[in-house]
Amino acid sequence: MTQDPNKERQEASLIGRILSMEAFLLVMGIASLVYGIMNDMAMNIFWGIVIIPGVFVLHKVRKRDWTKHWQEMEAEHKALEEQQIRRREAAENARNGDNDVP
Repeated sequence: MTQDPNKERQEASLIGRILSMEAFLLVMGIASLVYGIMNDMAMNIFWGIVIIPGVFVLHKVRKRDWTKHWQEMEAEHKALEEQQIRRREAAENARNGDNDVP
């Protein structure tokens, strides 16, 4: 059997999405927050407050297309380098032009 080359990733099943790491971390963050509030434990409240937004940050980071991001960053870097080279050449030409005049 051959796989469709245009399809880069398979859709996760419902069970796979429910049992994902993000879901587990979210449940643990909520549990820690609730436990801390119920028992007046500051550290549990703190970790719940830290974990819950962290889950959303993790989801956003994992969802991002990093290949495209690095290609864009490389293109910007090359454009900047070319611009700097052109500036150096223009400065050298200007200096050489000034030196030719007696």
